Amino acid sequence: MVANSWATTPGRLSIIAGGIVALILLTGVVAAATAMSKSDTTTNLVEIHEPTAADVQRLYSALSDADAAAASSLLAAGDEPIELRRRYENDIALVGPTLGLAALDRSGDPRVKEQIEVVGRQVPTYVGLVETARTNSRQGLPIGGAYLREASNLMRTEILPAAERLYRIQVERVADERESAVSFPYAATALAVLLIVALVAAQIQVRRLSKRRLNVGLLVATSAILLGVIWSSVAMTAHARLVNEGHDHGSAQVNLLADTRITALQARADELLTLVARGAGATYEEEFAKLSRTIVGDGGDGGTLREARTMTRDEEMVHHLDQSIGAAERWLTTHGEIRQSDDGGNYEEAVELAIDSRRAGSSAVEFRSLDDHLGVAIKGGRQHFVAETVGGARALTLLTAGWALLALVAAAGVVSGIRQRLREYR
Repeated sequence: MVANSWATTPGRLSIIAGGIVALILLTGVVAAATAMSKSDTTTNLVEIHEPTAADVQRLYSALSDADAAAASSLLAAGDEPIELRRRYENDIALVGPTLGLAALDRSGDPRVKEQIEVVGRQVPTYVGLVETARTNSRQGLPIGGAYLREASNLMRTEILPAAERLYRIQVERVADERESAVSFPYAATALAVLLIVALVAAQIQVRRLSKRRLNVGLLVATSAILLGVIWSSVAMTAHARLVNEGHDHGSAQVNLLADTRITALQARADELLTLVARGAGATYEEEFAKLSRTIVGDGGDGGTLREARTMTRDEEMVHHLDQSIGAAERWLTTHGEIRQSDDGGNYEEAVELAIDSRRAGSSAVEFRSLDDHLGVAIKGGRQHFVAETVGGARALTLLTAGWALLALVAAAGVVSGIRQRLREYR
């Protein structure tokens, strides 16, 4: 039947019109769906996946901070500061809500379920050990330190590794979504190129059959599709550039700073547990030395803090990172004084220098300064990521609706242009 229709000029024109209209509609649907998918993926990246990754990172930090706060409380013995107790309780209170958010965002991932179960099961055990340690310490029983070391060992060997794996899974999700958002639209591009070639070929065929130089309807259709291609190219290029900018100078830096903060919290816990161990904390001190080198490098050179500083172009973030570097270096200097006092037999002075938050230059003061500035820098990096990524999403505004409208205009142009030629054969 198609062969019979192709044998006549009206039949050829009808087949050309039908084929091109079908290709226009297919291209319009695929292009609109691609634009919508990229817009939705980018929006979810900002509103769901990145915030959940940040929440899980805060969970890890809170668990590490809880471990350090528990050690500080034990060292304070009967004079436990109320702010330490409140900080510990607030850290533990973050566990339930954050695990719930992570479960919602990755409900189909068995890896998430496994890590959530580990954290959810072991945190109550940890809390019980800490409370036992605190009770014994108040009664002046040295076994309190043993219970705290057992609790810290549980935190370090099971809870924190599970929380870190949960964080890495979420960061992986963010990276996957970002790659999906900026990936090249191969299917839509191939269809658009094929459609333009088909429209040009149709114009040539109609000109040969009708002896007319141009077909206005086909010209309108070609112009509509070219407009869609140009619009998409500009919008998606801007979108990819902004989303990648948000990653390179936002989320990538946030990930590095989050790792630095986690490392610092682990080192702080090591510093305190060395004192809790009362002469048996060589392992904690060795780990502290290794972690501190990761943060600030050797001899004032290298380290993740300086690496993060080179990644930012924001003056306010540079300021906070400079403050973080200064605080970290002062903290390490104070740590040396703590070890000197402890090793010299002045244990009470070492403890006071480690936990007294009212003493200028104490380890507690300098570490809190480091942590506070890191927190502000992380917040700034997240804000940069959100601002750039939202800008990328805005670049795709109306592109879905635009392709739907342009496809209809192009289809109408083809039908109108071919119909004019068909009327000549009646």
